[in-house]
Amino acid sequence: MTATLKVTIDAWKNGAPIPEEYAFCVPAHEGRVGMGRNRSPAIRWSGAPGGTKSYAVVCHDPDVPSKPDDVNKEGRTIARSLPRVTFYHWVLVDIPAARGELPAGADSDGITAGGKAPGKAKHGVRGVNNYTDWFAGDPKMKGDYGGYDGPCPPWNDEIVHRYVFTVYALDVASLGLKGCFGGPEALKAMEGHILAKGEWMGIYTLNPRLSGG
Repeated sequence: MTATLKVTIDAWKNGAPIPEEYAFCVPAHEGRVGMGRNRSPAIRWSGAPGGTKSYAVVCHDPDVPSKPDDVNKEGRTIARSLPRVTFYHWVLVDIPAARGELPAGADSDGITAGGKAPGKAKHGVRGVNNYTDWFAGDPKMKGDYGGYDGPCPPWNDEIVHRYVFTVYALDVASLGLKGCFGGPEALKAMEGHILAKGEWMGIYTLNPRLSGG
């Protein structure tokens, strides 16, 4: 049976709204949305069992519309009943076992057009998040988006999105992943190697009707 890690993000209470500092998009004074500070939050963990040789951090949003037809379209809304899919915002593996935290800004401290490079970093190995797919058709923004990039849910969505930050304690020092691997590939590689895991969740919306803005 998988043990439980204690995971904590001090920037917001578990299940509470994520501060704009950690978002890719924020409400704008003019127009619908603007660009946020996009900082990765400070996250810490404890309680790993003996035999832990590395950690992985994955953040996903399970509430992304399965069809893009109405996304951010004036005069339209994204129905609550629309089936939802997963969007990965942070994939970081091979974090050394000696670490028990990542400071704020460790894996993102602003928006990088074209994305931050995936691959080896000082705190682990970055996978790509799903902004890689989202911006694929945008000449100014397309690229491989490694590391953390924060929330930017559609401003016309009828539901508040959830962002689940999961830390995994693994029995291998490296998952052996290279190149532009994403969340599904990382989770597949972890199968059979997870000793413990824990979560911290936040919510976020750009819909002024839901946020009270």
